[in-house]
Amino acid sequence: MSKHQKKRPEFKDEASEREFWESHDSSDLVDWSNSVQLRLPNLKPSTKAISIRLPESMLERIKIEANKRDVPYQSLIKIWLSEHLSKAA
Repeated sequence: MSKHQKKRPEFKDEASEREFWESHDSSDLVDWSNSVQLRLPNLKPSTKAISIRLPESMLERIKIEANKRDVPYQSLIKIWLSEHLSKAA
């Protein structure tokens, strides 16, 4: 630890630590000279469940298309959304 580096505070829980790091600069609190670059190739992106209301006829058509492609219908929806977002970017 360099002589200019401040001591990191202790946190009572993860929420208070998250709040601290979101509002403070880490340059005085972390010795980045000892950092190591990591690659995490098998790390899956976080997902969040959502609820979406679709007309029953639309959902049935999506399920038919998914069945033709031999993929779960929710996966097909994600594929279509991803493709659309890629084109929009």
